[in-house]
Amino acid sequence: MSEPLVGAGLTKSAKRRAPLWARLSAVGGCLLMIASGGTLVTGQALVAKYTGGITNEDLLNTGAAQASPKKDIKGPLTILLVGIDPRKDSTPPLADSIIIAHIPADMSTAYLFSMPRDLYVEIPADAKSNTRARRAKINSAMADGSQVNGKIDVTNGFKVLSKAVSGVTGIKEFDAAAIINFGGFKDIVEALGGVSMVIDMDVKSEHLTPEGKQRPRLPNCPVTSKCEHPYTGPQAYYKKSTKPVRLQPWQALDYVRQRYEFKGGPPMTDYDRQRHQQQFIKAMAKEAMSKDIVTDVGKMTKILDAAGKSLTFAGGGNGPIEWALALKDLNVDDMVTVKLRGGGKFENPSNNTGYLGEEFIPSQVADEFFAAVRTDRVAPFLLDHPEIVNMDN
Repeated sequence: MSEPLVGAGLTKSAKRRAPLWARLSAVGGCLLMIASGGTLVTGQALVAKYTGGITNEDLLNTGAAQASPKKDIKGPLTILLVGIDPRKDSTPPLADSIIIAHIPADMSTAYLFSMPRDLYVEIPADAKSNTRARRAKINSAMADGSQVNGKIDVTNGFKVLSKAVSGVTGIKEFDAAAIINFGGFKDIVEALGGVSMVIDMDVKSEHLTPEGKQRPRLPNCPVTSKCEHPYTGPQAYYKKSTKPVRLQPWQALDYVRQRYEFKGGPPMTDYDRQRHQQQFIKAMAKEAMSKDIVTDVGKMTKILDAAGKSLTFAGGGNGPIEWALALKDLNVDDMVTVKLRGGGKFENPSNNTGYLGEEFIPSQVADEFFAAVRTDRVAPFLLDHPEIVNMDN
């Protein structure tokens, strides 16, 4: 096995650095944990102040008449993290980012992998939202499940999505779950003061100008229309780098949103966006664990205040502080991110017409990987399949 794979966490590192859970928290709702584990008494008090409002154990209650009893936090653990970006509180939320974190029994590291937002799956029936069983893109599961009696019920939408994810992966239940609203996520990045990360490919922004302003729409493409590229004028540009580049908050969030191919530019897909999201998690975790943050009560308060407005967390009866203490020895730098490749699925595969969504290609590798997750054999599986390990994060 090559050195990069070992360094990525497929073997246990002898040197412990920063807690991995802070990295997962950046997307999933546990930035609240970055000062816990006995690091700062003041930090623990701040965390305790904010944890009550973000906890909703009903996320994990997907069918039982009552919530399951509280469990010890012991590996192996599997956690479902979902990012939503509703434009209004009255808008059904689409699951723009679906990330699963698997922590092995020895709790030495973690593995992150994504579900493509357009993955064509079986969405289960749901009586509460009157959702019928059907085949559709997975990101619609949350939107459909959240429409309950004329109101938006994000928790129920998450439950429907969770069942759809279980149908794909075979993971019957998750040990923890979190939702982050990207509308409030910007405040967290601003509280951190931006992030530093390697730009692994040249990327032009579909949405923003070089100054971070919204690009104007084309005259013949009003808001009510569905133009493929509705904007015009200068674009923000992110140049490929070999070393970490300091990104302002708006730049970081804009960079990880992009998934379009531009004329004259490099081809880009939603799989590139998944990779950039995983890289962003790592960058945020390192930022959050830096000395400038964990020793500054003022900065910590701003981060927690922003997080409390945009996060929902369920820990199986255990609160964020308990999770932080249980996972405090996990290694940030040894986390492994996994790329499950895919391609378009069509009604007429012979001529690629009638686009339905995405599917894993080859499906056998994805199915075997999910089986490895369920049986806690991810490390040996990745040793046999190094091609699905992201080396550039």
